[in-house]
Amino acid sequence: MSKVVVFDHPLIQHKLAIMRDKNTGVKEFRELLEEISMLMIYEVTRDLETEVVEVETPIQTCKCRKLAGRKLAVVPILRAGLGMVDGVLNMVPAAKVGHIGLYRDPETLEPVEYYCKLPADSTEREIVVVDPMLATGGSASAAIKFIKQRGCSHIRLVNLIAAPEGVARMQADHPDVDIFIAALDEKLNDHGYIIPGLGDAGDRLFGTK
Repeated sequence: MSKVVVFDHPLIQHKLAIMRDKNTGVKEFRELLEEISMLMIYEVTRDLETEVVEVETPIQTCKCRKLAGRKLAVVPILRAGLGMVDGVLNMVPAAKVGHIGLYRDPETLEPVEYYCKLPADSTEREIVVVDPMLATGGSASAAIKFIKQRGCSHIRLVNLIAAPEGVARMQADHPDVDIFIAALDEKLNDHGYIIPGLGDAGDRLFGTK
């Protein structure tokens, strides 16, 4: 079973509280999403491998640690996931960026991939899939399935807010993918929105209805 990590850092919780507020405007919402993403990726990458290297300071030579092993790729689920990319890149500038887009078939109600572009060496990278909301889990599960079909096996999922239903779906479909969230909310309503949530993250991020 995958692990679920809920970040309770005061800065993350404070910024998330402002994002939830219905009166928070597009500009501030966008900035807060980037800031929280930056704080979250700091913890998400805590277990990355390092190696000892020798560095010459202005005073003398010393041994330091640098990243080693797998490099990162961040893959936002379109469109709201785009708002989290810059926060990740602020912390990991060398990370490559892929994109995946899904829509729900009106007849089968199943997610359908309409766009997927991953870095050429994505199979050799640690893939961090980002999307602000994990509601039913259908889109995240499908996105990760499509990414796995392209040969990727080291995948993490990062969301701001999750519903228990979405977490359960992800753990059932992808028990090998750890989930990192800032808040685990109460439930979904009849329309599939997270309660209390923050509304439609994409609309609030881009100023659309």
